Amino acid sequence: MRAKDIMTPDPVSVPPDTPLEAVAARMADRGISGLPVVDTDGRLVGLVTDGDLMRRLSAKEDKPASFFAAILGANADQALAYARAHGRRVRDVMSTNLATVTEDATVEEVAHILETKRIRRVPVLRDGRLVGVVSRADLLRAVMAPVYSGADEEASDPRIRREIFARMQAEPWISTRFVFPVVKDGTVTFHGFLGAMEAMTALRVLAEGVPGVKQVVFDTAPPPPIMLGVP
Repeated sequence: MRAKDIMTPDPVSVPPDTPLEAVAARMADRGISGLPVVDTDGRLVGLVTDGDLMRRLSAKEDKPASFFAAILGANADQALAYARAHGRRVRDVMSTNLATVTEDATVEEVAHILETKRIRRVPVLRDGRLVGVVSRADLLRAVMAPVYSGADEEASDPRIRREIFARMQAEPWISTRFVFPVVKDGTVTFHGFLGAMEAMTALRVLAEGVPGVKQVVFDTAPPPPIMLGVP
């Protein structure tokens, strides 16, 4: 799945000279927390968020730089904070160092950017022009879509067992030699030897990820000492 499959196309955007009062009103009216900033050619130049607007309030609590810091020019950060706190237009407060993706970026790539950059949304560009935005909510819907579609799929006990067995064989933390699934009417029952609670949790998650599974039950016993290498 690609960014173009889950993005919000043609998102609401604002030009750099938009008054901040208008931006705040638009965010409140539409229930959104950020707006892309584009120039007259539709090229992305920045992003303004509710955090940028809130910074105008918090900056009033900043302490002034010391006398020596001002002489040495070490108060550049406070100068920038002043511009952000007192600016009246989007260009004064917007963020310009942005992470972006193209339409063909995979959802895994988008998720990695959102997680590592700790941001809520990423603009989608085509030849430098804004064509969409992918938010965390868009990603969550993409993640849940296979679950919802699989819930309506006709349950087939043999198919479910084959898929669970195949998934177990691909994992290094479980052995199909000692644990095996039985499926009846969509209920998966694991039999065999299983000791660690963590392994039970992981097996439940593995089974619940297979379309058609309705319930997961464990009928397992702790492995005997000889299996653990204990004399």
